[in-house]
Amino acid sequence: MVTPNLCQTAFAVLRRLEPAVVLEQLGSSLFTTALQMVVKDRCVNATYPDAHLSREASQQRAISDFYMTYNLILHLVPLLPALLLARVADRGWRRVPIAVPLCGYVLSSLTLLLVVILRLPLGVMFGGAVAFGLSGGFGAYWPGVMTLAALSSTATDRSKVIMTVELLYGTAGLVGSLASGHLFLLYSSSLANGTILIIVGALLQLLSLMHSIFLLQVKHHPNKEPEDASPLLPDNSSEVPVEASVEAPAERNTVNIVLLVVAAVLYVSAVGGAVEMMEVFVLKEPLNWTATQVGYGHAAGCTIFLTSFLGVVVFRRCVSDVTLILIGMLSFASGIYFMSFVRTTSMFYLDPCSHSRFQRPHVAPLSPICSWL
Repeated sequence: MVTPNLCQTAFAVLRRLEPAVVLEQLGSSLFTTALQMVVKDRCVNATYPDAHLSREASQQRAISDFYMTYNLILHLVPLLPALLLARVADRGWRRVPIAVPLCGYVLSSLTLLLVVILRLPLGVMFGGAVAFGLSGGFGAYWPGVMTLAALSSTATDRSKVIMTVELLYGTAGLVGSLASGHLFLLYSSSLANGTILIIVGALLQLLSLMHSIFLLQVKHHPNKEPEDASPLLPDNSSEVPVEASVEAPAERNTVNIVLLVVAAVLYVSAVGGAVEMMEVFVLKEPLNWTATQVGYGHAAGCTIFLTSFLGVVVFRRCVSDVTLILIGMLSFASGIYFMSFVRTTSMFYLDPCSHSRFQRPHVAPLSPICSWL
C-alpha cells in the first residue's frame, strides 16, 4: 500500500528541476544521433560535377557544407532571443528561459521527423535550426537551468546542487546515446530508419516541456546572514567606532577575471571547432561509423560530465580552482592532438580526451571558472 508520505515525496521530486533536465537531455541525445545518420544517408549520392570529386569526397563535402551552415545558424540566430529571455527571467519569470527553448527543441525534432517521413530535402533542417535559434537555443536554456538551480539552493550547498544537475545531465546523455544507435535501426515496411528514434526523442522533449510549464516549481532561497550574537546594548567602555568596525568590501582582481573570461572564450572556440570537425570525420573513411557506433561515440562524449564531477570532488581538496581549469584545458589540448593520429575506432577510444567528443563546449570543464567568478 502506498503511503501518503511516499506520494508527497514523489510529487516533490517531480516538481524539481532535475526531471526536466534529464528528459531534455535524453531527447536531445536521440535527436543528435538521428540527425547525424540522416545527413550521412542523404549525402551518399551527393555530386559536384564541376569539382571532379570522387563519391567519397563528394559525400564528405556535402556533409561538411550542411553542418557548417547548420551550426552557423544554431550559433548566430539565438544571440538576440537569448538576451531577451534573460531580461524576462531577471524580472521574475524564471521558467520562461527554460520553457521557450524547449519549444525550439520540440520544433527541431518535429522538423527532422517530417524530413524523414515525407522525404523532404535536407535543407528543410535549416528552417528547424532557425526556429530553434529564435526560441533562444541552448544559450538561453542552460543559463536558465543554472540560474534556477542556484536560486533553489542555499549559498552553502549551491555548488553541490549545480554539480548534481550537471552529473544528471551527463548521465542522461550517456544512457540516451547508448540506446540511440540501436533505436535508429528499428524500422518497418512503412517506417524508414530513424523514424522511431526521432519520435521517441520528440516525445521525451515534449514531456520535458510539459514538466517545465505545469510541474516545475520555482523556489527562491534567500542568503541568510549569520545572526549577530552581540548583546543588544553593548558596554560603552568597549564600544568601537562604527567607522572602524565596518570593513571595506573586498576588491575583485579585474585582471584575473578578464584573463579567465578570455581563456573560457578561447577554450569554447577550440572545443566547438573540434567537435564540428569530428562530426564529419567519424562518418567517412577510415572510421565510417554505423548508427550504433555513432551512438557509442556520443556516449563517450557524455562521460566528460562524470569525469569532471569526480575530478572536481577529488582534486578540489588539494588544488585550487585555477589549477583545475588548467588541468581541463591541458587534457583537451593533449586529447585533440592525439585525435589527429586516429585511424581506427579502437584508437579513438584510447584518446585520453575522447570523452570531450561530440559534446557542446560548456558546463563541466568551465565549472571551476564559473564558481571562481
